[in-house]
Amino acid sequence: MKFKYMIIVFSIIIAIIIFVIAFMPLLLAGPEFAANFRFISLPVLLFMSLLLVGMFIFFIFNYRLLSLLEREDWPALAYYLEDKVFTKGRYTLRNVRILASSYLIISDYQSVLKLEARTTISKPSAVSKNVLIFGSARIISGKYAEAAVFFKTHQERCKPKERQWVRWFYGFSLLLAGDFRAVEPVFTSITVSSGDALITGLSAYFLYSSLEKKSASPDICRQTSDNGKIRVLKSIKNIYNWKRETDKLGTDIYIAIIRKYIDEAGKWLFD
Repeated sequence: MKFKYMIIVFSIIIAIIIFVIAFMPLLLAGPEFAANFRFISLPVLLFMSLLLVGMFIFFIFNYRLLSLLEREDWPALAYYLEDKVFTKGRYTLRNVRILASSYLIISDYQSVLKLEARTTISKPSAVSKNVLIFGSARIISGKYAEAAVFFKTHQERCKPKERQWVRWFYGFSLLLAGDFRAVEPVFTSITVSSGDALITGLSAYFLYSSLEKKSASPDICRQTSDNGKIRVLKSIKNIYNWKRETDKLGTDIYIAIIRKYIDEAGKWLFD
């Protein structure tokens, strides 16, 4: 297993460093220098030893989880975490996040909502910190209006670094639900004020491609879209940089479900 070999290699490196710090002064400078040097090296040795012990403890306690993650055995991973979460009550942020993601990958959307309901009772903060995952389950399962309500409710409760994305997904849910009158001011505001070039570009693209023809003020809608496009082009110069910024987002479920729109927005921006 790859991660097991990585642990072994890292452990060997730590052990070598400990050996070098402990014995090199004695070998190179003799016992008198080593006696003085030990007062400097002892804290480092202690730290490295504790790091090595801590790493082994982490590996032992998480061996099963890491094994299933590496094999990408999502049904088995979901079954394993169900015991941890539902039976043993370990509603940690990591357990909830991985379990919800596993359900989404195997398309068990009802179980995601069940997990959310139980987590809301046992540890509400774990829901607030996984808003994008739980909201994505509603989008994928076609519950667009419900998703919009969920994202709107959690806009101020989510992690600060995800707040712009939660707001954008609120607008996206309204768009999928066909509530064009409600979504236009959301994407207009994001296009004008967002500090994230990807979010700005996506919002401007939807104003152009979907909302202009539905708008009561199409000229204003188009102008806002064009201004948003200009803002993006100032910070992201070409399609390659756009793709690079997209890749930084990783492989989270909420990014996967909008990947085609990101690609379409990139073509529109840099055509």
